[in-house]
Amino acid sequence: MKAVVFHDIGDIRLDDVQEPAIRDPYDAIVQLTASAICGTDLHMVRGTMPGMVPGTILGHEGVGVVEEIGTGVRNLSPGDRVVIPSTIGCGNCSYCRSGYYAQCDKANPVGPWAGTAFFGGPKTSGPFNGLQAQKARIPFANVGLVKLPEEVEDDQAILLSDILPTAYMAAENAEIKPGNTVAVFGCGPVGLFCIACAKLLDAGRILAVDTIESRLEMAQDQGAEVIDFNQDDPLEAIKELTGGIGVDRLIDAVGVDANRPHSGPAAKGAKQEAKEVQKVAPKTNPRNGNWEPGDAPSQVLTWSVEAVAKAGTLSIIGVYSEMMKSFPIGKAMEKNLTIKMGNCNHRRYIPNLIELVRNGTLLPSEILTQVEPLTSVIAAYKAFDKREPGWIKVKLEPWIAEEIAA
Repeated sequence: MKAVVFHDIGDIRLDDVQEPAIRDPYDAIVQLTASAICGTDLHMVRGTMPGMVPGTILGHEGVGVVEEIGTGVRNLSPGDRVVIPSTIGCGNCSYCRSGYYAQCDKANPVGPWAGTAFFGGPKTSGPFNGLQAQKARIPFANVGLVKLPEEVEDDQAILLSDILPTAYMAAENAEIKPGNTVAVFGCGPVGLFCIACAKLLDAGRILAVDTIESRLEMAQDQGAEVIDFNQDDPLEAIKELTGGIGVDRLIDAVGVDANRPHSGPAAKGAKQEAKEVQKVAPKTNPRNGNWEPGDAPSQVLTWSVEAVAKAGTLSIIGVYSEMMKSFPIGKAMEKNLTIKMGNCNHRRYIPNLIELVRNGTLLPSEILTQVEPLTSVIAAYKAFDKREPGWIKVKLEPWIAEEIAA
């Protein structure tokens, strides 16, 4: 079968690989009908999330049809159409039973202290082969796979695998109350869904910060007040828009990409500061020319702590690797901020979100801008990485590869 395989930093390929097989009674084999490219995948390719094992299949978003089940799987049958949560949980440990599937004690074979188990990730996450493939083995399938109703098509369902639940958790962690003024830093796919989820929780106003025109247009279409950080200093703009108070709640939907270089008004004041922290600042990887995180505080986290009103809440959902070690804790403490963060507990949110999509409350496919066959995946990765205009979210159709070959 065809699959997107990690070989080295900056080197991924569409390879012919062996088809997966049942290894455990609670496994299932799923034939993928849709997968996707996520910003987190780019972290692995760039090397900003280290520890990838060569030969690992990439991708952690998937929808498909059950092909085979293990003897322990009693709630699924071959032919069932399912969505695959990106993070893996056993369903039995105390964390899973409390809804913290991303902190499962049993799913990660590296051990309970290794961190979240998820598809297509680095060595510390398993590693489990990912979902940018024609078929995948799903461990703990009796818990991990969620059946889909006929009304929810693949274009909607693929966004339920990761980014919509991630955004919903971010909004929930932000403790949004009716009437709150909320800021969302980053208008990529997760950030755009954060805006939708903030509206679902009755936010009064939503300010959206980014610099890519197509993203800001989509944020504005949702009713957000947009700020281009290359045209305006985001802190000054937020203060002006909130009467000098700041926002009640703020979501960082950017993560480690916040330390990629940029220019414009927001960068001017940071240049002198950067000189003072160059020993720990992000540096360019000589192997691929990509920007990597160092020990300097994330620009977005610095902005976020400044932009939140006193006694406000900061929700961090953008991905940061363990290489990031600095945070403006002093300023956050002085302002009595509440800070919540973490990997998404996908399985906790997906069943309810499926119903919200089925009844039309949420329309996730509105941010799906590209549909590509798996055979075009390398070109799609390059366009997505360059943030080419209009490339917001990319759906991959794995079995198109076989049809073209035939």
